[in-house]
Amino acid sequence: MTQQKRDYYEVLGATRSATSDEIKKAYRKLAMQYHPDKNPDNKAAEDKFKEAAEAYEVLSDSEKKARYDQFGHAGMQGGGDHHGHQNMDDIFSNFGDIFENLFGGGQGQRRRKPTGAPAPQRGHDLAQQVSFTLKETFIGCKKELKIYHYVACETCKATGCKEGTKPTMCTQCQGQGSVLSRQGFMAFNQPCSPCHGQGFTIKSPCPECRGQSRYQKHDKFTLPIQAGIYHGAELRAPKYGDAGVFGGSAGDLFITVVVADNEQFKRRDYDLVTTVHLTYPQLVFGCQIEITSLDDSKETIKVPKACKVGYEIKVPGKGFPTLNGKGRGSLIIITQCDIPTSLSAQGKEHLLAYAQELGNQSQNSSGGISGFFKKFLG
Repeated sequence: MTQQKRDYYEVLGATRSATSDEIKKAYRKLAMQYHPDKNPDNKAAEDKFKEAAEAYEVLSDSEKKARYDQFGHAGMQGGGDHHGHQNMDDIFSNFGDIFENLFGGGQGQRRRKPTGAPAPQRGHDLAQQVSFTLKETFIGCKKELKIYHYVACETCKATGCKEGTKPTMCTQCQGQGSVLSRQGFMAFNQPCSPCHGQGFTIKSPCPECRGQSRYQKHDKFTLPIQAGIYHGAELRAPKYGDAGVFGGSAGDLFITVVVADNEQFKRRDYDLVTTVHLTYPQLVFGCQIEITSLDDSKETIKVPKACKVGYEIKVPGKGFPTLNGKGRGSLIIITQCDIPTSLSAQGKEHLLAYAQELGNQSQNSSGGISGFFKKFLG
């Protein structure tokens, strides 16, 4: 007993008033779902795939669709249109445009318009690390950078062709750069061999760039660095990457800032931080000291009386400039006590006398006893 065929509109999930684009869209969805490549050794999926292909073959043809709308499946008999035994290769050949889009280059990919000429392509971006001293980032500077990149060929004006000649469209792929191949159930695009996937050939290449429209060379340029730039910042130098191919725009050069350590100064946000070592009397009685900053300017700093070790003295407006141009950070001076490694006999005698005057108890900040010592060593 022969199984009754389903209504073609029902097979595709489309209404009888569906437009040709809606019918095509419905078929694409089913073809993707039941394609043999996605359902290997699945007889049920293969049958649904063939059923959908048969329905689409009729409903995508205006004459067949009109006959089917009027007479149904009976209108398809006698003309040799369908016998229920479609070969998979026949399906692929009937719907090459559908499968080329679905499985030959990604869903929805459109074939480019053949021009016989190369399409301009943007050049690659490049990246480089550049080292700076802390002083250079504090005051700003100009840095000469050396790069090795592609530049557009001036001899042929980035055409890749010898003067008086032009590219020729590839006759094998008709300028597409790829050809559709089928192996059994599989349909896929592969690069065209004669033109190496370019869609064109250059029979008389430019002698300077050898048909590539660009060549590599060492180059250099001056990079201005804004005062206040910080370690790890990324700067972009537009158009200093690789030149584009066949007249395409050049890429950019991305520069990562690396700031070397400084023995005397550190950076903390936009503050410039340094440590000064003072004698114990200077901490006790207070004093004035002179600091030479990173930009060689002199700053007179007043150390208060009874200054503790680790105390931070802030001088506003003497730190790094902010990158938005609104003010500067502070100069921060952190106090430390300079402990002498050796003393004269007289100095040692005075220090012992001072220690005995203070007593042999130390107090913490709250006034409680925090420790004792029995005697001085050495």
